Amino acid sequence: MKMFKYLLVTLFLICTITVTPLSSVQAQCAMCSLNAENSTQNGNTQGKGLNDGILFLLVIPYLAAAGLGLLWYKKFRTSKLNKSQEKIL
Repeated sequence: MKMFKYLLVTLFLICTITVTPLSSVQAQCAMCSLNAENSTQNGNTQGKGLNDGILFLLVIPYLAAAGLGLLWYKKFRTSKLNKSQEKIL
């Protein structure tokens, strides 16, 4: 049953990644995109700063989720190791 869940989650992730059209994905809303295009045409670098800010805001939730996942994994692994050591004794 546990293997079936892992297989189902993996299959879902693969389908999600392959179905998502990467060419039409944009990192900005229409207003931000227009503002960034106009600023880069006039020689300003505000558009680059805007893009960097958007990417920064995008990364933060993923880092938080990865940190929580790492903490959960360490806690789960140490509790599993403690249980196996108790069985030996």
